[in-house]
Amino acid sequence: MQSVFAYGNFIKNAEINSKTLTRPVFTGANKNVIQKLSISLKSSLPAKSIRKIVFETQNNYSEKVIASLSISYSPDGDSSVCEGKFISNRLIFENRIPISAGENTFYVSLKLKDSARLDKSISIRCREIEIENEKYPVEKNYNEFAVGRILRKPGDEGVKCFRIPGLATTKKGTLIAVYDIRYNSCVDLPGRIKIGMSRSGDGGESWTPMKIILDMENSAEPDGTGDPSILIDRKTGTIWVAALWSHGNRGWNGSGRGLLPDETGQLLLTKSEDDGLTWSAPINITKQVKDPSWKLFFQGPGNGITLRDGTLVFPAQFRDSTGLPFSTIIYSKDHGKNWSVGTGAKPNTTESQAVELENGALMLNMRDNRGEYRSAAVTSDLGKTWTEHSSSRNALRDPVCMGSLISFSGNKINHGRNILAFSNPDDSKERKNMTVKFSFDGGTTWEKENQLLYDERKCFGYSCLTKTEKNNLGVLYEGKGELYFIKIKLDRILHK
Repeated sequence: MQSVFAYGNFIKNAEINSKTLTRPVFTGANKNVIQKLSISLKSSLPAKSIRKIVFETQNNYSEKVIASLSISYSPDGDSSVCEGKFISNRLIFENRIPISAGENTFYVSLKLKDSARLDKSISIRCREIEIENEKYPVEKNYNEFAVGRILRKPGDEGVKCFRIPGLATTKKGTLIAVYDIRYNSCVDLPGRIKIGMSRSGDGGESWTPMKIILDMENSAEPDGTGDPSILIDRKTGTIWVAALWSHGNRGWNGSGRGLLPDETGQLLLTKSEDDGLTWSAPINITKQVKDPSWKLFFQGPGNGITLRDGTLVFPAQFRDSTGLPFSTIIYSKDHGKNWSVGTGAKPNTTESQAVELENGALMLNMRDNRGEYRSAAVTSDLGKTWTEHSSSRNALRDPVCMGSLISFSGNKINHGRNILAFSNPDDSKERKNMTVKFSFDGGTTWEKENQLLYDERKCFGYSCLTKTEKNNLGVLYEGKGELYFIKIKLDRILHK
């Protein structure tokens, strides 16, 4: 989106360094911290004052949609010191800001008008800083920020936390987002959790109010439903959502052997046949797919797929009789009337995503509890047998987190061949550096030139991709209780 830029000015009496954050800026946010400014005065000098800070926008659009620019001492943008005033395409701070010998750190925050569009970007730079009567140039190049939407945030409708994004594009082009509504905290099941849904008919520019589509809550037990996965039947247009129902304490740790709600977690489905406007009552398929000896069986969050022959596939996971987890799939050959289950792809793997490769094989990309890298396996018989993929445990870094994987036609970009897109926190230890990567060879390689860091900040790390209109990629991803939506222009980063 924008490059990290550091510039040191050693002229005269001060050193100025600027670090621009790689992140989107969101409408509806009171502050989007975009930059850290460090001003160091020589230790031999008395205290001085910043007389002026000049920011400059690159184009008229940026000028029109920036509501305000502020400077604070706080990394989160709180406690604003001053706000800039627009003069033509420049935002000028003329308040006297005291600075002392040593390092003085400030944070720059940007607020957008609601009219800012997802298909446009904001370009801005810190042109110069004036300390007393000395002017210091800061940045030569403009920093570019993608525009995003905050789909959900803590406090909306009294909810403490929103997590576990699922995202899909229907046959009519509508975007459907599903997610956990975690009322009391951000922790997993068991708890007061329901499945929420929002729709967008304009490519993510605006979203309908939250609608609850799976709710198993009752007064007798703290029943929750969570970890949604969404699937579009490309033949019929039916939208399916899968989720785990924990009747009492039947989540990851409390679920046991058996098939009944009092014994084990339940795999539920709901469906919509009118493009997400209305949804069916819960459909319990636990007895169809779960081995009674397993301690838990449920979907993998994110999205499912329709194979070229019309087979519906959800990624899934189970804990065997000993509690060891395995990634797998469930599938339906009759458009959701009946479901079957594959075997475990690899021990000690959990949340996964599936894609159909060009040769008809199905690849499962898996969260691996061993850490540092993701695992991958392929099957040609709907999960009866699995073969480890050459990229397994060496190609995609991962801090033990959910990742999103989709396949789409490359059209002119890749001579019509399929392209794989993958999103996760690109780090082996921490959930940060949210990055989308592309592969042109069925997931064997993920070249650096076809990767985009879209948010460097620490976060909860889950994300979900979908192909949207006009050669764009939609990304729904987690903050720390928020759900963010952005669009990525494919022609900006795909070079092959």
